[in-house]
Amino acid sequence: MTSADQPSSTPRPIGAPTAAVTIAPAPDPGSIAQRELIPSDQHVASSERPEPDGSAEFAGAHEKRVTVALFAAGLTTFAAMYSTQSLLPSLSAAFAVPPAHAALAVSLTTGFLALAIIPVGVLSARIGRTRVLIGSAVAAAALGLLLPLCPTLDTLLAVRAVQGVALAGVPAVAMAYLAEEVGAGGLGSAMGVYIAGTSIGGLSGRLIPSLALGLTSWRWAELTVSLAVAAGAVWFARTLPASRGFAARPAGFGTPLGDLARQVRAPRPAALFGLAFLLMGSFVSIYNYLGYRLTHRPFGLSEAVVGLVFVLYLAGTAASAYAGRLADRRGHHRILVVSLALMVVGLAVTIPDHLSTVLIGILLLTTGFFGAHTAASAWVGALAENRGAASSLYMFAYYLGSAVVGSAAGIAYAAGGWIGLVACVAVLFAVAALLTAALSPRGPERAGTPEPRLSGQRVGVQQ
Repeated sequence: MTSADQPSSTPRPIGAPTAAVTIAPAPDPGSIAQRELIPSDQHVASSERPEPDGSAEFAGAHEKRVTVALFAAGLTTFAAMYSTQSLLPSLSAAFAVPPAHAALAVSLTTGFLALAIIPVGVLSARIGRTRVLIGSAVAAAALGLLLPLCPTLDTLLAVRAVQGVALAGVPAVAMAYLAEEVGAGGLGSAMGVYIAGTSIGGLSGRLIPSLALGLTSWRWAELTVSLAVAAGAVWFARTLPASRGFAARPAGFGTPLGDLARQVRAPRPAALFGLAFLLMGSFVSIYNYLGYRLTHRPFGLSEAVVGLVFVLYLAGTAASAYAGRLADRRGHHRILVVSLALMVVGLAVTIPDHLSTVLIGILLLTTGFFGAHTAASAWVGALAENRGAASSLYMFAYYLGSAVVGSAAGIAYAAGGWIGLVACVAVLFAVAALLTAALSPRGPERAGTPEPRLSGQRVGVQQ
């Protein structure tokens, strides 16, 4: 058992939401049998425990460790998730398949990840967030080391599908874990740091193998990024602190299904789930087929040079952290509107066949996407009392969009080239604009004003 799974006697973070909860009686230190009845991640409320000296400083240090660990988790899992995206033209050439077929090396991973998110979220509510987080990162890293050994594309796709299931633990649990461990006033900033880690992971997963392609084959390129992912998984597992705001919820599947249904019926969370599907699907589609466009006429760039385009992902890193802070101060809706507008402008700028305009367009689109994702995911955490169910549904929609739209957009690209892809994504942006308008607050959304929470659950308990 890792140190992250050991029970902690420290108080809840300062500023974390509180309410009346049912607390298990503290076990007698001398009773081994009684201690074994308490799951490793279950902790009693801070009012039931003595306050240590310097509790505010201790809470701040804990929140900092949580934020750093989740940054490492985002970096590691997203590098694994997108390790094949920059290799798609090479896979098409090596196995003589069209772009839409090769793109399954990305879509199958995100699709199976989407299907696994809700069951994994339910599992984390029973056995603990930290166990699921660490197990997910380690299993995904181990599967990645098998990819360079795959003799056929079908074998590689099968391993990528299983890797998607393994990866599900981090996105399924990260939002709920942050909401439990970080004070409400800093949740947007912490979410921004986590998403910044995902952007750097996405960059690493694309850039490392693309640079290696300039020297060797796709197999060695995949091995290079898989070794980096394994090192990141070790860093994450050694950094993740024990849960302090988690309460185990042993229940059948009927209760989680009821929780999920309540989130879907609530208008604002449902609109945010729809945005996750549309924006992630659009974003992945652009990056899936960008390499094909730039390696063919009129650009004719090498795959190693095309890989340098992924450096623009750093714009997402900056946008995530900045958008999180702005969402805490200015309101989530304003950040969503500005971010979506940036994505629309960026998409339009990519249309001319000029490398400079394509790069500027991708930069704007990437900045807008990560700003929108940060604001939307933090808003889900602010709206929901049942953060586990809400975050699971948000991430389910997010990765389902990547799988469904990212794969289907290949049909539009095959039929109409880049213009066909742009037209497809523009339709999705129009629907996203309607959902964003529906999210407009009835009154001014002020910084520091608590969001109305969904009824039916108690605040402060991860259901």
